[in-house]
Amino acid sequence: MTVEHAPRISTLPTRADLGRAAATAAAELLRQATATGGQARVMLAAAPSQAATLTALANAPGIDWKLIEFFHMDEYVGLAADAPQAFRNWLHRSFLDKVPQATFHPLAPEAGAEHYADLMGTEPFDLVLFGLGVNGHLAFNDPPADFADPQATKLVALDGTSRRQQVDEGNFPTLDDVPTHAITVTIPRLLNAHALIGSVPGAVKLQAVRDTLNQPIGPNHPGTALRTHPNVQLFLDSESTP
Repeated sequence: MTVEHAPRISTLPTRADLGRAAATAAAELLRQATATGGQARVMLAAAPSQAATLTALANAPGIDWKLIEFFHMDEYVGLAADAPQAFRNWLHRSFLDKVPQATFHPLAPEAGAEHYADLMGTEPFDLVLFGLGVNGHLAFNDPPADFADPQATKLVALDGTSRRQQVDEGNFPTLDDVPTHAITVTIPRLLNAHALIGSVPGAVKLQAVRDTLNQPIGPNHPGTALRTHPNVQLFLDSESTP
């Protein structure tokens, strides 16, 4: 039987306010993790919705970045290694280049999904920083998502909504330019974490937030998996709040 937990929700007036609030919460968790365990393992989402949070986090005081180890949730298959749309490159531009003391493990699709699973290992993440897709996806676990996937990472075909979102967010000029496949970290591996913090701004995410909070927990609404975890904070702005 699934035990349901209500995410802790904070609503902020603007995207920038959301980013600062989410970053403050994340920074406190990182300071605690490094103080008690000597290091912290963090899973990152890469999307425009995360930009304000990551910018604020890079400037947070009191974090010993050399003790932080970063992973990321997904990566396109078929892009050139230096393509600006590659999530590992976006993370460098938006965040990692500002905290060069930290360790980053990029997901290299050419090495295969299993390689990244081995690199992550089975130890829980101290923190997962996530977003929600327009269709409610977590990473690239599009609906119907596997909540009991035995794999830690896998190759997936991207659904039309996820690919269209990449065009709408300005990442690709046309739908034909968006890769059709990606490697994603699975939902069980994402939830294998001590704490999860979500940054979900904008009116285009309103329905995904509604579904995540109100739909029955199940594969047609991947975000509902968050309600199976006891320590989830969800940061919204005025446009994404139901």
